[in-house]
Amino acid sequence: MTSKIGWHFLRHLRKVWVRVVSFALLAVVSAIIAQAIAPLIPSAWAVKIGTDSVDLVLNILATTMLAVTTFSLSIATSAFAAAASTATPRATALLQEDPTAQNVLATFLGAFLFGLVGIIALQAGYYTDKGRLVLFVTTAFVIAAVVVALLRWISHLMTFGRMGDTLDRVEAAAVTSLERRLKTPFLGGRPIEGSIPSDSLPVFSDRTGYIQHVDLGQLQACADDLKIEVWLSVLPGAFVHEASVLCHVTRQVDADALQQLRSAFTDGAERNFDQDPRFGLIVMAEIASRALSPAINDPGTAISVVGRLVRILAQWKDNPVADIEHESVFVPPLQPADLIDDAFRPIVRDSAEIYEVHVRIQKALRALAVISPKVFGTPTSAMVAEAMSRAEENLTSDEYRLLSQVNSVALR
Repeated sequence: MTSKIGWHFLRHLRKVWVRVVSFALLAVVSAIIAQAIAPLIPSAWAVKIGTDSVDLVLNILATTMLAVTTFSLSIATSAFAAAASTATPRATALLQEDPTAQNVLATFLGAFLFGLVGIIALQAGYYTDKGRLVLFVTTAFVIAAVVVALLRWISHLMTFGRMGDTLDRVEAAAVTSLERRLKTPFLGGRPIEGSIPSDSLPVFSDRTGYIQHVDLGQLQACADDLKIEVWLSVLPGAFVHEASVLCHVTRQVDADALQQLRSAFTDGAERNFDQDPRFGLIVMAEIASRALSPAINDPGTAISVVGRLVRILAQWKDNPVADIEHESVFVPPLQPADLIDDAFRPIVRDSAEIYEVHVRIQKALRALAVISPKVFGTPTSAMVAEAMSRAEENLTSDEYRLLSQVNSVALR
């Protein structure tokens, strides 16, 4: 499991400003060291290049890149808004972390700063003839990088922020999160068998928000220092407040130890996909529910989401074997029934009068029951019954009869 510090580090690496600042610093350093490496250039190579010609190229680069950066940023912002309005606001975080968009914006801004620093250095007389040669060659490489970035950006904009692209990103995030959980089903701890001991003492949260990350390594270190055992009461994705129990411990501990235990739980205003497989399913269901609303009336998107949900949940084919890294920390399991509820209940509710979506839901639930009978057999049966009940209330008698035939065929 990733530690709290490592998790925060990885989260920051996905921020756009990290790449932008990195590319910008690289561009500035390149312009500055051009003169520093000039003595390494043989004198025969130092072809006389007029200051005005280099200055002209750098002026064009700086002027155009500022406009292109501003325009590209407005396009990205429009894509975020489109994804929030047509899909769900929860999906915009995935678009904001798109590496292609981040690299393109970073390249454009870096080229702008490279040109600006180069112009200032030329006007200040910083470069010799060899330095101007190095600057000219470096400028050529920067222009080539800008052209490649523009071509990638044009190709990327064909799908960026569209419904299909948003669905692909949410599905990929959900699959990655679920696969990660299946590899460490108890986050590296020991499974809770039965109930938490009745004589254990609760550790309450001192903040309000969603649990985004749990550092089991820190909990294990606290358990070793205090000679106790820790039973988790919440998993990533849970909403906690000051009356919520984060975990239980074997015995009473002092205030400093309580604070150390609490600090292993990272909370925030929103859920994220990293340690929370249920969140990806919830976001997929939100997209389907919005597509089924009367204002949009797009059952095709809902049907597509149902198929994607089967692909996501089909990763769980059997009860995974837990590798125990933290002997003193006990973790509750991820319940298959919760995943089925998160994925299908909103769609079942909002597709009450749409026969085609009901058919797809029945086939999807039966498919999961066949793929993973030990895992999804019971929860899918319960969801099938609920879906049929809602269909009976909202569909016409002929549609319900046909749906019952589909259901009976799926059972075979």
